[in-house]
Amino acid sequence: MPKTVRAIRDDSLTTAKPRTQGPLVLVAALVTVVLWASAFIGIRGAGPHFDPGALALLRMAVGTAVLAIIAVRHGIRLPERRHWWLVAVWGVGWFCVYNLALNAAERTLDAGTAAMVVNLAPLMVVVFSGLFLREGFPKPLIIGAPIAFLGVVLIGMNSSTSEGPDITGLLLALLAAVMYAGCTLLQKRLLSAGTDATTLTFLGAAAGTVALLPWVGSLIGALQTAPLGSTLWVVYLGIFPTAIAFTTWAYVLQRSTAGQTSATTYVVPAIAILLSWAILGEVPTLLMFVGGALCLLGVLVTRMRWGRRTA
Repeated sequence: MPKTVRAIRDDSLTTAKPRTQGPLVLVAALVTVVLWASAFIGIRGAGPHFDPGALALLRMAVGTAVLAIIAVRHGIRLPERRHWWLVAVWGVGWFCVYNLALNAAERTLDAGTAAMVVNLAPLMVVVFSGLFLREGFPKPLIIGAPIAFLGVVLIGMNSSTSEGPDITGLLLALLAAVMYAGCTLLQKRLLSAGTDATTLTFLGAAAGTVALLPWVGSLIGALQTAPLGSTLWVVYLGIFPTAIAFTTWAYVLQRSTAGQTSATTYVVPAIAILLSWAILGEVPTLLMFVGGALCLLGVLVTRMRWGRRTA
C-alpha cells in the first residue's frame, strides 16, 4: 500500500511539473532581463571611480560569494571531469573577458550605443544555435528576432553622440558581444550534457574571479578613494545582475533553446531606458519609445508557439 501511494504521489508531481514550468520560466526570464538592464545603470554609477578591471573584480568577488551560498544550499554537483576545462573557459569568457570589455566600452560609449552593439549577440546566438546546436530556425524566432533587433538599432541611433561613436569603444563592445554569444552557446552545450546549472554558474564565476586577480592592487586603491555610493553600486552589480540574474538565466536556458532564450534579452535596452529615466532622470525621446516597443514586440513574437493547422 505505501508503494502504491508513493507511486501516485510521484506520478502527480511528474504530471504537475509541466503546468508550472511555463510561468516559472517566464518569471525567471523577466527577472534576468530587468536585472541585466539595471547593470547598465550600475556600471555608469560606479564607472568614474573604478577602472574596468577593479570594477569587474569587486563585482565578481561579491557575486561569487553569493553564488557560493546559493550553490551550497542547492547542493554542489560537480560536472564530469572531461568538462572541467570547458567550465573554466566559459567562466573566464563570461565573467572576466565580457565584463572587462563592457566596462571599458562604457567609458567611451553612451549606454544606448553600447547596448546596441552588445545586443548583436542574441542575433549571433540565433544563427549559430540553429546551425551548430541543431535547434533549427522556428518561424517565431525568424520573425521576432529581426523586429527586436530593429528596435535596438533605433535606440542606439538615437543615443549616439554628435561627435560619433569611438572606434575603440565599438570594438570593445563588439568583443563583449562575441563573448556573450560564444559563452551562451558553450553554456547551453554544458547544460545539455547534464551539468548542474547552479553549480556551473558558481564554478564559472569563481574561474572568472581568479582570472581577474591581477587587478587586486587597482581595486585596493579604488576602494580607498571611491565614494560609498559608487562602491555600493558595484556591490549591487555583484549580488543582483551577477549572482541572481545568472542563476535565473541558467534556469531559463536549461528549459528553452539558446536562440529563444537569447532573443528574450533584446528587451534589455528598452528596460535600461526606462530605468535610466526613473533613476538618472534621462528623459527618453519618442524614437527611443518606438525602439523599445519594437524590442518588446519582437521578444513577444519569439516566445509565441505557432502550431500547424490541421485539416
